[in-house]
Amino acid sequence: MANNKIIDNIWLERPSPQVAPELIGCTLVRQISDDQIIRSTIVETEAYAPGDPACHAYHRRTPRNTVMFGPPGMSYVFLIYGMYHCLNIVTDVDGMPSVVLIRALQLESMPNWLWEYIPKQKSKPKISRLAAGPGKLCRLLNIDLSLNGSPLKVGQPIWLEQRSPQFQANLQIVQTTRIGITKGTDLPWRWYLANCDAVSK
Repeated sequence: MANNKIIDNIWLERPSPQVAPELIGCTLVRQISDDQIIRSTIVETEAYAPGDPACHAYHRRTPRNTVMFGPPGMSYVFLIYGMYHCLNIVTDVDGMPSVVLIRALQLESMPNWLWEYIPKQKSKPKISRLAAGPGKLCRLLNIDLSLNGSPLKVGQPIWLEQRSPQFQANLQIVQTTRIGITKGTDLPWRWYLANCDAVSK
């Protein structure tokens, strides 16, 4: 498959509520090794921004959230419940803590070697559900704290590509409030691809 246009830092240099819906349908590329590359479509996102009580940077800058205050185009990875990693894309201008949480991905294909990252089960799970949640997608793509602060560009472990023209022509996005949080629950800052089985439940 031919690569689409690479998403650069200038494109991401906007508030996260603007970037988040535009990431739906874009491609997240994860390069684990020279011959192990996974391509997947972003089908669900959430925005977190300054003044947002659910944002990690709401109170102050800390060692944990310092990547959020950096330039756009960086990965912000954090751990929840001591076991699940979450991948965020840093947006907006340098010094403004603003990120987009990648909540769900739809795999373009399932390479045979990728099954080794999936917990053993009696039967193979549906491919559409393997990355249907922020913790699931990080486990599948081997994303952990070692990638926190990694620049999102070709040659690095993760980069982003624009939507294909074919995808753009049939795009239907649903906007709603965020899930899995207890603060800022009234903000309609969650977007997902309509009628997509890979969206988190």
